[in-house]
Amino acid sequence: MSVLQKIAEIEAEMNRTQKNKATSYHLGLLKARLAKLRRELITPKGGGGVAGEGFDVAKTGDARIGFVGFPSVGKSTLLTNLAGVYSEVAAYEFTTLTTVPGVIKYKGAKIQLLDLPGIIEGAKDGKGRGRQVIAVARTCSLIFIVLDVLKPLQHKNLLEYELEGFGIRLNKTPPNIGFRKKDKGGVNLNVLVAQSELDLETVRAILAEYKIHNADVTLRYDASAEDLIDVIEGNRIYMPCIYILNKIDQISIEELDIIYKIPHCVPISAHHKWNFDDLLEKLWEYLKLVRIYTKPRGQLPDYDSPVILTQERCAVEDFCMKIHKTLIKDFKIALVWGSSVKHQPQRVGKDHQLNDEDVVQIIKRV
Repeated sequence: MSVLQKIAEIEAEMNRTQKNKATSYHLGLLKARLAKLRRELITPKGGGGVAGEGFDVAKTGDARIGFVGFPSVGKSTLLTNLAGVYSEVAAYEFTTLTTVPGVIKYKGAKIQLLDLPGIIEGAKDGKGRGRQVIAVARTCSLIFIVLDVLKPLQHKNLLEYELEGFGIRLNKTPPNIGFRKKDKGGVNLNVLVAQSELDLETVRAILAEYKIHNADVTLRYDASAEDLIDVIEGNRIYMPCIYILNKIDQISIEELDIIYKIPHCVPISAHHKWNFDDLLEKLWEYLKLVRIYTKPRGQLPDYDSPVILTQERCAVEDFCMKIHKTLIKDFKIALVWGSSVKHQPQRVGKDHQLNDEDVVQIIKRV
């Protein structure tokens, strides 16, 4: 039996099984088996990867954004009008057959845009070229899910389901679950909050499916079986996502007001270039980029070409490494102007955390 047939069989059994406390053990077991089979699809045997011709695009710039959506929702038009890159546009489906890259410069950052071929239902199970598309999507810093405003929810749910099947978690944080394998002692479950789905028997069953019989598990919130499986698998990608509702020229003002209240959504018209300013601002917020300006000794700061860092890695050491790997070897101190310091300038060490639009001058050892 093929992997796809096994997946279909398990999904059918899960759909037949009623969800309640009595069946949580059985469902947990099925979910673990399903996750293992999905991993086989993500990393096929042979290690050859799933990129394929036309999909292996070199990563450039300070961040990478992937455009994901069903065919003919306006991804190519959006890329063309944002980046000025020609991506073949037509009013029929499946126009884009390979990954089309483009670059925009915004607030001093170079951001790579990838127009991925239209995903079809069943992509995660190998239909169409969905596996290659989602493999590229996993390398992005941010996902744009482009939706037709006239049928947004149906497409949104289907696309999320496809991406979830490939281990991409949108606008989520990693599960707050402690998990540590050990050599002996069995499974020890430490529950800090009352659980509605997981108990010791279910946790043991899920771990046994992975041939893990000795481990410490700490549940710090009301976790699901999927959360525990994600932690065990350890290959999930937690990624910000913006839902772009395209073709707003086809709806009323009242409908537009409702759309504006939906979390993570930006309504636009790619064809008319409407509301691109809002989209770019949201893009910047979700990428969490930080601009650091350099100041050569005795000169004014260079405000035209900032060094771009991320909020997670914005220490002076990260700044030095981004300029050149050898700079940190000769590092003595840094002079910093900006909101991260009390004095202007202030002498700081390599561990100092920088803020957006700080100015930095590196002083080397003599």
